[in-house]
Amino acid sequence: MIGQGRTLSALKHREAIDGFLFASPFLLGFLLWIAFPMLYSVWLVFQSWDLLTPPRFVGLNNLHQLLSDPSTGIVLANTAFYTFIGVPLRLMLAFALAMALNVNLRGRDVYRTIFYLPAITPIIATAVVWVRIFHPEFGILNEAIGIVGIPPQKWLFNPVLAKPAFIFMDLWTIGPQFVIFLAGLQSVPVTLLEAANIDGAGAIRRFFSVVVPMVSPVIFFNLVVGIIGSFQVFTTALVMTNGGPQNATLFAVLYIYQNGFQFFRMGYAATLAWLLFLIILTFTIAQFLLGRQWVFYEEN
Repeated sequence: MIGQGRTLSALKHREAIDGFLFASPFLLGFLLWIAFPMLYSVWLVFQSWDLLTPPRFVGLNNLHQLLSDPSTGIVLANTAFYTFIGVPLRLMLAFALAMALNVNLRGRDVYRTIFYLPAITPIIATAVVWVRIFHPEFGILNEAIGIVGIPPQKWLFNPVLAKPAFIFMDLWTIGPQFVIFLAGLQSVPVTLLEAANIDGAGAIRRFFSVVVPMVSPVIFFNLVVGIIGSFQVFTTALVMTNGGPQNATLFAVLYIYQNGFQFFRMGYAATLAWLLFLIILTFTIAQFLLGRQWVFYEEN
């Protein structure tokens, strides 16, 4: 018995070692590329560093600059506008599209593929295409609205229209949300819909009383991921407008990039990055707390 116990202990020890060995690539990657940069950025918050000279301790100067920087309010307002208008529109359009393609339709798989393709298009290529679409003189969009008598607009050169143009462009890449919604709709039991129909519930009542509660976890997931992603819009803003016109598309991550790699203020960039992190964390926690009121999970 003693020998058998030692054998079992040795096997468990061996399994633990094997487990750590298999997990070591992830653990090392996490420590090197996530944990260490995060800790280093905390240290940078209290430093002034231009990438050329050694960092210099400045205490709370970066925090004071954050509170007095007029661009901070502009950046947060731009990002909030993009998030609170763009995310609901994306979710509603993706949900409606999933509902439309969740029926027996000829060529349904082709349509699904077409609507998903923009999501896997390289983002630089997407930006180049949309710059052409929004061109004030030769843009396809201006030609389209001209059919109904609307004069050409300077979409990316007008401070009022620049953010709505980015939101409109963002609707082109609803493929991931569309696919997730489609999977959620296909998991709704047909028996529940049939029971509701027998009870006299119409299509609208079945949608709000059966479909929406059943897919509420999917809606919640897309909402959380969508808000996190919208706070991190960067590449299209950098390539298409670089924050203009008149800082109308100066979003949070773009402003962090500008301070770190254009103005060489790495300490202040780290401070802005932690501000963005805290904002995203706050919104995520708030969504999980509020989600308890409207997200329904199936119980076994």
